Amino acid sequence: MTRVPLGAGMAAPQDLARRATADPLFRLVAYALEAAHGRAPAAVWSAPYAFHLGSPGLVAAAGWPVAAAAAPRTDGLVRLSSLGHPADSCDLPLTPSGPAPAVPAWAARPYALLRALARAGYGGGGTDLHLQGSLTAASGLATAEPADCAVALAVADVHTAAGEEPDRAHLARLMARALPDGDDALRRGVLFARPGEALLVGTGRTRRHVAFDPAASGARLVLLAVRSEPADRAAELARAVACARRAGALSAWPPGRRPGRSVLVLLPEERLTSVRAAVAEEFRGRGRPVPRFLNIAVAGAARREE
Repeated sequence: MTRVPLGAGMAAPQDLARRATADPLFRLVAYALEAAHGRAPAAVWSAPYAFHLGSPGLVAAAGWPVAAAAAPRTDGLVRLSSLGHPADSCDLPLTPSGPAPAVPAWAARPYALLRALARAGYGGGGTDLHLQGSLTAASGLATAEPADCAVALAVADVHTAAGEEPDRAHLARLMARALPDGDDALRRGVLFARPGEALLVGTGRTRRHVAFDPAASGARLVLLAVRSEPADRAAELARAVACARRAGALSAWPPGRRPGRSVLVLLPEERLTSVRAAVAEEFRGRGRPVPRFLNIAVAGAARREE
């Protein structure tokens, strides 16, 4: 296999795939890039899932990441892989304009973003890319926006001069143009979040941070996701929320712009066990699948993993 050199001045992560102290997800994506494409990554980026707080423009990041490993090429080829789609890796010519080649469904969005990045001067020579999330769509958190950001940051990084961080504001605008169906507020949460704070995204380029740290006030934030058929989800979520409130939950709201399969629930820390037990008992009593509960820490923005 022909080895393609790293970008100018770019140093690869120090054997992230084999570092025992590294986060397992980041070790996995680094190793998977090597296994799929025969090359060590030049950069690994993590991007947190993000969620709305129920107020217009107010978003925060969750302590669960999507990870992207990337290595630059010079032959105009992009090679895309994901452990979530092991049979659908693909090698594609990078065509910045004109009709796109046929791609597997999961790769259509990353490929569209790679084309937009190439038009903006990032990665016109091609990229090897491996993408992997720590959650699935079953969680109810938006998966597209953190994946968009992880891809954009990783690709921009390996095609940017050494020592320079990718311009996040520029990438946010690029993604808004290239992927207009995405949630721009969530993408900005992924890119600019701070631990223990929410991001208030204003019109244009304005943004500011406000305190949002449930743990600091003795509260817990959990994601409650039902496992019902689509036609039943709204009713089942409503039952779950009503049950959680009776057991002591303070508030609940959908994590996205529209109701889906999950809600975020804020509750006193001492009521966590009783709320989970009450919801589980209510659903078991009706012979329904018990909803999933996922603890949510209010996390910081996307970052390069070293």
